[in-house]
Amino acid sequence: MFDDEHDFGVRQWTVGGTTVVELTGELDLCAGVRAAARLDAVTGGQRPDVVVDLRGVSFIDCSGLSVLIRARKRTLDRGGRFGIVGDSPCVLRLLRLTRTIRVFTVHDDLASALAAPGAPDPPAADGAIA
Repeated sequence: MFDDEHDFGVRQWTVGGTTVVELTGELDLCAGVRAAARLDAVTGGQRPDVVVDLRGVSFIDCSGLSVLIRARKRTLDRGGRFGIVGDSPCVLRLLRLTRTIRVFTVHDDLASALAAPGAPDPPAADGAIA
């Protein structure tokens, strides 16, 4: 049995006007609660500019993906910009399998995310993301 306190980490800092949230370890149902709390805090204001760094994520399931989708929606609903750094094979695999890679702005590294953390075209009017 894993101790979630040691297998998942969240760090946050600001670069210019962009809030970077770094997630590391296993982003599963248990860790998703912590990730969601942090992302809710940073996406709650007006026009948030958020980059989520997932390079250190070693595992992500659908509950982790749900956290990212919610954070993206909250950010865009408030007129902000949302991007992810996701060169982790497990992250890219899940995004491709679920076809959600089309709704996220995915960057290979933090520098490119900070230079242009925008979002792709918004979802359809019915709220569909794919």
